[in-house]
Amino acid sequence: MDADDKTRAFPRMIPALTGLAAGLSLQAGAALAQSASPGAVIVLDQIEIRADTTARRFEATPGAVALIDRSDASGEAAPTLADTLSEVPGVVVQEFFGGNDQPRIQIRGSGLQQNPAERGLLILQDGMPVNRADGSYVVGLAAPGQAESIEVFRGASANRIGANVLGGAINFASPSGASAPGMRLSFGGGSFGRGEVAGSYGIDGERADVLLRFEHAQKDGYRDYNGSRRTGIGGNVTLQTGEAVTRLFLSHTDLEFDVAGPLTWDAIRNDPESNHAGPVIVGGVPEGPGPNVLRDRPRRETRQTLAGARTTLERGENIYDFGLSLSRTDDSFAFPISAGFRDTEGTDATLTARYSRLGEGALPLFETGLTWSFGKADRDYFHNLGGARGPAFGRNRLTADTVSVFAGANLPLGGFTLSPSIAFNHASRESDDRWGGATRPTVAYSPMNPGMRLPDGAVPAVSTSYDRSYSGFTPALALSWTPAEGQFAWISLARGFEPPTHDDLLGTVGGTPNSGPGRPNPADPAAPAAMFATPDLEAQTSTTLELGWRGTWQNLSWDATVYHARLKNELLSLRDVTGATLASVNAGRTRHSGVELGLSGDLAETLAARLAWTWQDFRFDDDPLRGDNRIAGAPRNVISLVLDWRPVERLTVTGKLHWVPGKTPVDNMNTVFNDPYALVDLGVEYALTPNALVHLQVTNLTDERYAASTLVVDQASAGQAAFIPGEGRAFYLGTRLRF
Repeated sequence: MDADDKTRAFPRMIPALTGLAAGLSLQAGAALAQSASPGAVIVLDQIEIRADTTARRFEATPGAVALIDRSDASGEAAPTLADTLSEVPGVVVQEFFGGNDQPRIQIRGSGLQQNPAERGLLILQDGMPVNRADGSYVVGLAAPGQAESIEVFRGASANRIGANVLGGAINFASPSGASAPGMRLSFGGGSFGRGEVAGSYGIDGERADVLLRFEHAQKDGYRDYNGSRRTGIGGNVTLQTGEAVTRLFLSHTDLEFDVAGPLTWDAIRNDPESNHAGPVIVGGVPEGPGPNVLRDRPRRETRQTLAGARTTLERGENIYDFGLSLSRTDDSFAFPISAGFRDTEGTDATLTARYSRLGEGALPLFETGLTWSFGKADRDYFHNLGGARGPAFGRNRLTADTVSVFAGANLPLGGFTLSPSIAFNHASRESDDRWGGATRPTVAYSPMNPGMRLPDGAVPAVSTSYDRSYSGFTPALALSWTPAEGQFAWISLARGFEPPTHDDLLGTVGGTPNSGPGRPNPADPAAPAAMFATPDLEAQTSTTLELGWRGTWQNLSWDATVYHARLKNELLSLRDVTGATLASVNAGRTRHSGVELGLSGDLAETLAARLAWTWQDFRFDDDPLRGDNRIAGAPRNVISLVLDWRPVERLTVTGKLHWVPGKTPVDNMNTVFNDPYALVDLGVEYALTPNALVHLQVTNLTDERYAASTLVVDQASAGQAAFIPGEGRAFYLGTRLRF
């Protein structure tokens, strides 16, 4: 999608980012519908205040959780994931291209080695998965601006909702006609061709409510080839029949964005708006290895339709919850020539069933649940020739089946609560190679003249069929107590289990910045070489010890978690020095340790502060090649500090510091590092009336030149194009209206 081809619904304006980020709220009063938390019910009447509201359940959960209440959110009309989750400790979002694209989002190292991250988290909408049945997801499909609340379950706290992944789960809960009646409209625009509009219309009836919503966001981008566009429409209907409440929902998202690609560190400092043009041969040696973005035009176009229904039946102390969802995903990912086009069309279905027996506390006395997902997809591979589909070289039918059965209890023991649980997880992954030829074609350009095609070649066709299955139990035990009024503490020990996705089990190999898969030497079209890798991977397992303490004292609120995890067979998706994909592998032993701290409080009558600090140390454990090196891609410290000043009732001024103070390894060999950086944002919001406000923001106030993220490779070189620049100074102006 070239910048010249984009329809500009908004004129270029001067304005930009972060503004009043959605506050982290553990004190919400009313229950929020479509929660994924234990014992959750769908509440039709928002006036009813229940003893087991979502906020109280989160406060009493013996695990690392966070609830973001966005019911009165301000700021951008279509905020990014980085904007929305930057104040959640333990959640690290590294921007890739600054728009609605594919930021690397990781919790406790989940999916850290993927470029982009496509596994390691369970992403939910209204309690039903956006992930495909094999666990993979397209992170750009998430629309946090359309959520009324966002629930974050870090680590083992997500086991009870069927998340058999290391990182946990994030649930985007939509508003209903009861919680958001009438019309709401927001729009804005800003630097780099940014324009967005979003709205909803809700009708609240006596026994039913209806909500319709839409969102459109587009951006030319900070860099030369950097456009993005996302459009989402959806709605839900809530019906109350006797003791049952049913929510029906439907959404469709259309996403497309340019993959602007990495730069060398020299380009980050001197020309961050550019795109890399591939390696240059100097004296027979390639300098600046990396993709030729201007020739290959990498991009992604994804469309997903998600439909579902959830019914909650409440009979006395018994709560029954049933859910069914069906999704259709059409995903076309144009990688650089080294991997080519990967086109995937598939359908996935998920069934959930949960039962909770309420007790005297905020959490269920007993709960059990079943989550079953099944999906099929057709995947086609084409060579990338100048940004267009060239010869096909692969076709597969991919099938996935994932089942999780959970049972747990919360048993009062004097002043303590003992929470034992166990889950059984089973996953199957099957690939049926439907390529009928005896050979597969190869393509290449001249490394000396990257615009000149070389003769096509061919390699023998090796079957990419496989049939893998994975099973494992994940027991957990937690002990919680209240050290003082308004405080909650816990200690837990939990096992984790994460099977590989099809993207781990089937991948292209043998490409270079100037040749497609199966051709490691562009000049030799006849040399036999592997085109695909189908590694026989083991499931990733972990054992995590966690301690936590949350509470309030006077004007101070805190949420602190410390964890240490020992992993076996951690899934690593490796790339070579040029950025081309290598086969995924299981690491031997690794260890993940971290501290997740959130603080908030009033410094004065008109001044409030919020701090989110994530410290993480992910390492190999006596690896034969990497020793005790840090695992690449994970910044050691991520700090977010926000100050809100409200001199008068209608005016709020917000200042924000985003600080990554240490160096971050680009490669697992720890030879190349990304530099530390600090960003300052400033926002002003003014309420014209109770139903209309305007919002002005400037991000990266000092116009810092920095790398927001990097490729994650096994062995890097100093001159490699591995750094992804963050945006320069930008401005944003927007408004929110209610009718």
